[in-house]
Amino acid sequence: MSTASDVLTGADAIEAARTARRDRWQARIARIAGFLNILGLGWLTPLMRMAAGEPVQPQLKELWRTLGIPLAAIAIFLAAWGFLAPKVKTSLGVLPGPVQVYSQAENLWAEHLAARAKQQAFYERQEKRNAKLLAENPNAKVKIRPYTGAPTYLDQIVTSLETVFTGFLFATLVAVPLGVFCGLSRTVNTAINPLIQIFKPVSPLAWLPLVTMVVSALYVSADPLFPKSFLISAITVTLCSLWPTLINTAVGVASIDKDLVNVGRVLRLPWHTKIVKIVLPSSLPLIFTGLRLSLGVGWMVLIAAEMLAQNPGLGKFVWDEFQNGSSASLSRIMVAVFTIGIIGFLLDRIMMALQAAFSHGPVR
Repeated sequence: MSTASDVLTGADAIEAARTARRDRWQARIARIAGFLNILGLGWLTPLMRMAAGEPVQPQLKELWRTLGIPLAAIAIFLAAWGFLAPKVKTSLGVLPGPVQVYSQAENLWAEHLAARAKQQAFYERQEKRNAKLLAENPNAKVKIRPYTGAPTYLDQIVTSLETVFTGFLFATLVAVPLGVFCGLSRTVNTAINPLIQIFKPVSPLAWLPLVTMVVSALYVSADPLFPKSFLISAITVTLCSLWPTLINTAVGVASIDKDLVNVGRVLRLPWHTKIVKIVLPSSLPLIFTGLRLSLGVGWMVLIAAEMLAQNPGLGKFVWDEFQNGSSASLSRIMVAVFTIGIIGFLLDRIMMALQAAFSHGPVR
């Protein structure tokens, strides 16, 4: 027969198992919470903690802080915008409110779907015509002509992303090696620093005419791989966005613990091994900080570059709508403004996630 002490021991064992299971869940949630915060989804953490059996009241307070307050602020902003917008009169009519902007966002999506349907029908007609020609003459030469319809709003978003990432890649390939040299050598840093201080504040509006003339003179081809307007925008983004990465890389390399550098000397590591094994890992947090800043700068610069270079992206879309002057232009420009802001936020979050994945330091 089981005694009272045996029953108590069994109850204690069950309670200990529950406590251990709860502790494991809490440890998993704590690990996941860091990545959720980086992705802007920190409000999911209280929900996960409540599902794991933690006290509800503290988690509801945290949920209100991370989700309720931001949603309330957005609601207040939308209400103020909807109230004040009709009072602002412009040459194109009153300033559009949230409802008008949302309506134009739906229209842009509908236009994209209609353009895709036309494109599909265009290629289907060619395929039917080519099939008929081949049926009549198996040796007939057939070809598929590319669709030449105007790019839709989503196409222009994709073009802007391609342009900014191309410029960002060029900037990274220049800035990181140069920053490493500046951080390792005081002589190189002294030589490069005046140039950095001179060119860092230069506006993209000043770079653009020079880049346009240089690209037009050097990029001469009957069948170019990239359109000139694309290259002009990408190079302008490069020239304006490489400085944060260069400066932060130089600071990160110069701040490396001298003991690590001395260990590399004692072990007589080859130069490239010292860079890969010691310099880059130690300075990675600051390098990623520079990359985040560079990508943000590049995204802001891109819009002005596309406006003036007439590269078919979001900047050109805003400029075309401004020149169009229709009653819907203001609403469409506002859609572009929100699109630019949301994409900029997402790009920053992506860089934060990459920094958390590749470095061990805290990400802010």
